[in-house]
Amino acid sequence: MARNDKNVNVEKVKDEFEKKTVSINRVTKVVKGGRKMKFSALVVTGDKKGRVGIGMAKGAEVSIAIDRAGTAAKHNLINVTLNGDTIPHEVIGVFEKTKVIMLPAKEGTGVIAGGSVRDVVELAGIKNITTKLYGSNNPVNSVKATIEGLKQLRSREEIAAMRGKKPEEI
Repeated sequence: MARNDKNVNVEKVKDEFEKKTVSINRVTKVVKGGRKMKFSALVVTGDKKGRVGIGMAKGAEVSIAIDRAGTAAKHNLINVTLNGDTIPHEVIGVFEKTKVIMLPAKEGTGVIAGGSVRDVVELAGIKNITTKLYGSNNPVNSVKATIEGLKQLRSREEIAAMRGKKPEEI
């Protein structure tokens, strides 16, 4: 319990999601009176239990842009199918000229991923994975390609249900 200035008890709400700022860019709009500076932020949020989302937003200050992007990321959450601490099968995520190949890994391998792909995978709750990034290593494109790949993941039970079979038959 926290107390504010008026001696009233205020309960602090702990957020179940973790936020990670992947990139911050300064963007400029040229207008008649000169240049207007704003900041663009890319934020990844996740609960490390199979839900992850990304958000992009602009603001006059860096902190405003990060807050807006965090809110946008919570609205864009996806559920990731996990097989223990890894992914159920190999998957390729593509966004524009960026391609991310994600491979399941054995227990103890850890997260073998670079930069922005690592942020998405860790916040999704994946602890053992091997990834390779081809094409552009732009943070925005690599995060979106990773999300596209994670959307394609299916468990054995889901595939069996789609085919009208039992999981043991697959």
